[in-house]
Formats: sequence, structure tokens, C-alpha cells
Amino acid sequence: MSHVIVGYDGTSNSERALRWAVGEARLRHLPLTVCHVWRWPYPIDYIDYEGVAIIRRMGEHLLDGGVTLARDLGPNLKVHKRLHDGSAGPALVHEGHDAELIVIGSHEPGEMPVGSTALRVPAHADCPVVVVRSAAPRDGLVVVGVDGSAGADAALAFGFEEAALRGWRLRAVYGCWEPGAAPGGDLSLFDDEDKLRRVCGAVLERAVAPWRVKYPYVQATTSLELKSPREALLEAAEDATLTVAGARGAGAVDMLTVGATSDALLKHAPCTVAIVPTSAG
Repeated sequence: MSHVIVGYDGTSNSERALRWAVGEARLRHLPLTVCHVWRWPYPIDYIDYEGVAIIRRMGEHLLDGGVTLARDLGPNLKVHKRLHDGSAGPALVHEGHDAELIVIGSHEPGEMPVGSTALRVPAHADCPVVVVRSAAPRDGLVVVGVDGSAGADAALAFGFEEAALRGWRLRAVYGCWEPGAAPGGDLSLFDDEDKLRRVCGAVLERAVAPWRVKYPYVQATTSLELKSPREALLEAAEDATLTVAGARGAGAVDMLTVGATSDALLKHAPCTVAIVPTSAG
């Protein structure tokens, strides 16, 4: 059976992620797995077995605290725990192979360190990854990046599902003022702004149409912006509770990382961000 996974390390950022994950698990009627990864902080050629045992026990204690908090937040929720050693990113990706969703905490916008778990996990996970940066208000807005790609369709699927589960509004945003975002790679569109609006507007409406049919009770709007995808989504994220993007959009070329727009959202968006792999659509 699938489950929701949350990374927990006892920090305020991970506690915020835990609260979001409990909500996801309850809405989706899935069990929650709380995962903590402990690490021996010294070179591998220096092993103090007593010290390792102490650090492991500290990890177990911290994990038990996270499980207790999850059970307090969701009294009827089935909660499991997983303790790993090593690096948090690979451990969460491994756990996520049979998961519905991975939830992790994040630093504040502009403070994401190189090699952060919040950057590494979305690049390699097989399921959607929610990087929690803020608490969710009652009246929420989901912003979804659209560009006509398979990745954007997967993002729309996840975004509409979230909006339906939570009773939130949704806005689909297409920032088309970038060569990689032009439908079919047709750069001649940039010579005629009216034609660009017509063609890209049609792509946007076609992408959203089937999800409006599937989720007729979700209040959904569209927004075509003559801006780069990065600029359009970061601007829209100012009003969002959750911003959703495909792991790689129409212009992405490096299959080992998330696309440039998704990377920018993870680093700079003021709200919680979900990155959705194409395989999740």
C-alpha cells in the first residue's frame, strides 16, 4: 500500500513539514512514514563504535519524538517510522519508490545551501515532492506552471488533486516569453505578439480543459504571461499557498537535475513548492 513520507530531523522546518505531511496523509487516507537519517560526522576511516551507538540512539530518540508528534496531530492516522544512516537525500529517494508523496522542510527563500536535501530529492524522486516553506492558510491558492509539456501535465494533475482535496482555488500560469517555451520551438512567434498570445493561449486552455472536466468543483483560472516561465511563476507564487511545477519542462535538457524554472522556485519562492516528475502524471 502506498504511503506519505516525511523527513524529520527535529528542526522547526521539519516540524512544519511534518504538520503538512499529516494533513496530506489524512486527506489521502494513507499511512504516514516518518523518516530520520542520522550520520556519523567523522571520516569513515575513524570509527568509534561506542560513539556511533550513541549517535544512533540519539537518532532513534529524535525519530520517536517525530512519531509522537504525528500521532498527536492525527490521532487516527497510521504512523510508521524509518531510521537510516548516511545522507538524507538518497535515503528519502529510496523510501519514496513506493510512496504517493515525499514531504520535506526547507530553508527560507534565498537561503538554500548547495547540496540541500530540498534540492536533491526533487531531482531524483519517482513521486511528487512537496518542499514546505510556509504554513497553509485556510483559503488557499494553488499555482501551477504550464508549458504544454508532459511535465506540466503531470503538474496539473497533482495541482488539481491538491486543490480538490483541500478546497483551494487553482491558477494555471504559462510564462511564454522564452525560446524554450514556444510551442514546437517556433521562434517566429516572437515576431508577432498577437499570434504568440493566440497560439500559447490555445496551448494553455487545451492543457487545463480535461482537468476542469475531471474536477468541476475546483475554481480554476488561467493566466498567460509574456514573461519567462521563471519570472511568471515566481511572481504568481507571491499570492500562492502552493506552487506546483513539473520536474522538467519543455526547455529542460539535463535529465539529472530539475529544470531551471523548478530550481528557481525551490530556491526563491516564498510559498511551499511541489515538484512533480513526469512519471507521476
